Amino acid sequence: MENRPLEYDYTVAKMFMLTTIVLGIVGMLVGVILAFELAFPSLNTVLGSGVAEYTNFSRLRPLHTDAVIFGFTLSGVFATWYYVGQRVLKVSMAESKFLMAVGKIHFYLYIVGVAAVVVSLLMGITTSKEYAEFEWPIDIAIVIVWVLWGVSIFGLIGIRREKALYISVWYYIATFLGIAMLYLFNNMEVPTYFFADGAGQAGIGAWYHSVSMYAGTNDALVQWWYGHNAVAFGFTVPIVAMSYYFLPKESGQAIYSYKLSLLSFWSLMFVYLWAGGHHLLFSTVPDWMQTMGSVFSIVLILPSWGSAINMLLTMKGEWKQVAESPLIKFMILASTFYMFSTLEGPIQAIKSVNAIAHFTDWIVGHVHDGVLGWVAFMIMASLFHMAPRVFKKEIYSKSLMNTQFWIQTLGVILYFTSMWIAGITQGMMWRAHDAFGNLTYSFVDTVAALHPYFFIRGVGGALYLIGFLMFAYNIYKTWTVGRQVEERELTNATPMAA
Repeated sequence: MENRPLEYDYTVAKMFMLTTIVLGIVGMLVGVILAFELAFPSLNTVLGSGVAEYTNFSRLRPLHTDAVIFGFTLSGVFATWYYVGQRVLKVSMAESKFLMAVGKIHFYLYIVGVAAVVVSLLMGITTSKEYAEFEWPIDIAIVIVWVLWGVSIFGLIGIRREKALYISVWYYIATFLGIAMLYLFNNMEVPTYFFADGAGQAGIGAWYHSVSMYAGTNDALVQWWYGHNAVAFGFTVPIVAMSYYFLPKESGQAIYSYKLSLLSFWSLMFVYLWAGGHHLLFSTVPDWMQTMGSVFSIVLILPSWGSAINMLLTMKGEWKQVAESPLIKFMILASTFYMFSTLEGPIQAIKSVNAIAHFTDWIVGHVHDGVLGWVAFMIMASLFHMAPRVFKKEIYSKSLMNTQFWIQTLGVILYFTSMWIAGITQGMMWRAHDAFGNLTYSFVDTVAALHPYFFIRGVGGALYLIGFLMFAYNIYKTWTVGRQVEERELTNATPMAA
């Protein structure tokens, strides 16, 4: 009995795979709309006064960021956990009715939270804090969702058959603990409804309205300690977890260095938490804090590149697979973008560079070459690897996958190069002055100069969205009409567990 292969239960993984795809389409579609609204501002009102309130830039922008971060990315993290967790721990969720129930409740409550976020943001209900726009009732729901995921993680670990915890599990645990800490501290707020106004009347705001427990510089410090590390523990740590599992499994190669993976893990945990101060350079934050943020940002290159190099060297001697397999192309380019983005960010954190770069579109380019090139590529690659094993079907079309790869790669390149040029142009025009010390250009002058780059950014985003729709179609066809196949026909023999 013990030698029989485990029958893993992918019920919850399938649910989150679907939401990853749906919310990815929503988040990216809204992003493309926003890009063209910036290039052609008249689009903000083209739908008329009755609808424009809900489709203008100010309403859609937080919906875009939150749909991509807390919708697409987190759904991908959850989907891969419910797949990877079982396999590396050698335990099926079907073995525990409690954990299966927890997983399903986790999913359904998450969907309720997503619906509440979409409705509230479109209505303009927001705390106005970056990546933390949700009002307190939704925050409470999110905390419950997060606790349920934690129960799933530690519940599976508690009943595991595999004694050693594979490195990917470490990264998933760090994601859970890191975001839990960050979210709780940054979202401490006071509902105003339960307090009296100046005339002694109860309910000085709508029932959902709140104010932050922090103010001024303290609020900024906590916000960007959270904001930067939301990127760390949402866009970096769990994506590294995916790469350490899916690249060896797909390629049949053992990780180049397990010791390097551990060194990079602990270095990343220590360094990343202190880099958020680089968002507050040249502000009222104490200068030593700004300098510390810059220094830790530069040091952050080491653990980031440690993981990325480990992934690339995993393919040592097997680079022919990159040419042959579109799926491995996704993973290798994702790792390359990880290296690229984690070099670009520290460069922008240097004070002299930041003086030109901050508040410009170069920052936007940096965020998107990381998210589109690293995060989304690795999530899509992970789901491509999972799909045949979850649905017991062969991938519908590898040629479609290959076409998607090149279309999205072109989209990313158009996006970040246009934003590089736009950002540096902005920074230089804002600083330009004549012999008398007067500014050479008005703000409107800079906006006019950037129009071509805004248009190119929109085209790049549209190409990426087209590629994502191809991805969604390929997964759908795999699920519905793909050729039935056994898992042993799909996997390379690999020395890695599970």
